[in-house]
Amino acid sequence: MADFYGDNLFILQSALNEMLAKIDLIRNYQKMKGFRDPIEHCKGRIKSEDSMLEKLQRRGLEKTIENAFTIIHDAIGIRIVCSFVDDVYVLAKLIREMPDWEILEEKDYIASPKHSGYRSYHIILCLKINMPGESRILHAEIQIRTIAQDSWAALEHELHYKHNIDHVELIQNELRRCADEMASTDLTLQTVRQMINGEI
Repeated sequence: MADFYGDNLFILQSALNEMLAKIDLIRNYQKMKGFRDPIEHCKGRIKSEDSMLEKLQRRGLEKTIENAFTIIHDAIGIRIVCSFVDDVYVLAKLIREMPDWEILEEKDYIASPKHSGYRSYHIILCLKINMPGESRILHAEIQIRTIAQDSWAALEHELHYKHNIDHVELIQNELRRCADEMASTDLTLQTVRQMINGEI
């Protein structure tokens, strides 16, 4: 990884650590205010050198750090998994309200799923990283989804990146069917939780 990112790797790592710390702050703030923690678990990663170079090539971009940091928006990635669908939207609102995070784009693939059945809420952030004597602009992607959506996405990812799989079309159809069933279950579980809490 350091062959491509070089000395810039520490900037990515610092930005990732800062983002994870702020997400932890959001969780603690919610609990301090007497609300439930909307996050089941959270993890972050820096896009691997091979994946970054492949994406730059696929987009027809010169393989430079500047392009990797500014045009490609997922050099830094954070995946947040929630228990319920409404937690996803609560968290998206809390992220939107963070004063030092500039949101460039939001995509709601829960309200409008992809044709494959993929569901998730994506947020693209623009980050300013200050260092002694200089600052850098980076981009990061946050994906927020339910446990069911995360399990489904893991299977789809495996299908996408594995070669020599038999019955691909059948598997894709089954995944689409499962996505619809899981979405229905997600909403039912949310309704049951609201009934338990006397919200409806």
